[in-house]
Amino acid sequence: MTVYESTFENNPIPYQISHLSKKYGKFVALNDVSFTLPWGKIVGLLGKNGAGKSTLMRCMLGFLKYEGTVSIDGLYLKHRDHTVFDQVAFIPDVSGLDDRLTVKQTLDYVSNMHPRFNRERSERLFARSNLPLNKKVAKLSKGMKTKLYLLLTLSLDVRYLLLDEPTLGLDIAFRKEFFNTILGEFFDEERTIFISTHQVEEIEDILQEIIFIDNGKLVLNEEVESLKDRYRIVTLPQDRRSELSSFKPKEINRNLGFVSAVLPADIEIDSARYSRPSLSDIFMEIVGGSSASV
Repeated sequence: MTVYESTFENNPIPYQISHLSKKYGKFVALNDVSFTLPWGKIVGLLGKNGAGKSTLMRCMLGFLKYEGTVSIDGLYLKHRDHTVFDQVAFIPDVSGLDDRLTVKQTLDYVSNMHPRFNRERSERLFARSNLPLNKKVAKLSKGMKTKLYLLLTLSLDVRYLLLDEPTLGLDIAFRKEFFNTILGEFFDEERTIFISTHQVEEIEDILQEIIFIDNGKLVLNEEVESLKDRYRIVTLPQDRRSELSSFKPKEINRNLGFVSAVLPADIEIDSARYSRPSLSDIFMEIVGGSSASV
């Protein structure tokens, strides 16, 4: 009996990251990061380039040595501990598929090697795809390789799905199909998706919780709706810029004779126009920095 089967009903303790730190020599990639991934939620991870997002996910999978603890169902994860894949699937930005195999050979290989492979679900997913089963992986486009990796991953009976820039470099149509497939085939009230992506605007409407990370430190961990309720975009004519500046926002934007900034929702300015901020807007206000990639 796997960990997934034996502990879920009797001892439901979620994916927990506690005081996680990672150093490369003197460089601190992660600094005392702690949070819990709840069940049945879609959680986003935002940070600038080099903030520590990929390092965090690789520590959560046991790919890297680290200080602190990572546990699933109360069981501590060790470095290179393959038991993590009893409950966790991972889609990175580079698939790692074997170019020498055909699509069908790849499918057969994973089905024989992975104990959590669901053959019935896999057959249904692949029957609806346009993947050429007899074509070698080396001959597939990047989009087709990503789709193959996605369908293989969604064929696994796991509780957590980690996505690290999974659609990087793919066109908008495929990105939409990618996330629609995940929502339709994986997500439910007992499964969690953890997404690190630069295209946050595309998935903002499906995120339920958000984590901001900056310079290896966790800056924010909150439900999306409550976070958006705490801030507003305040817009004034350009000649009233000083009124916005008095509240010391990190950024003031100009557009067609107006200036705007993200401010706490309890701030009231006479005759101002208010609108709801995006996650990118709030990220820039909390973290700041023109080099941010979110």
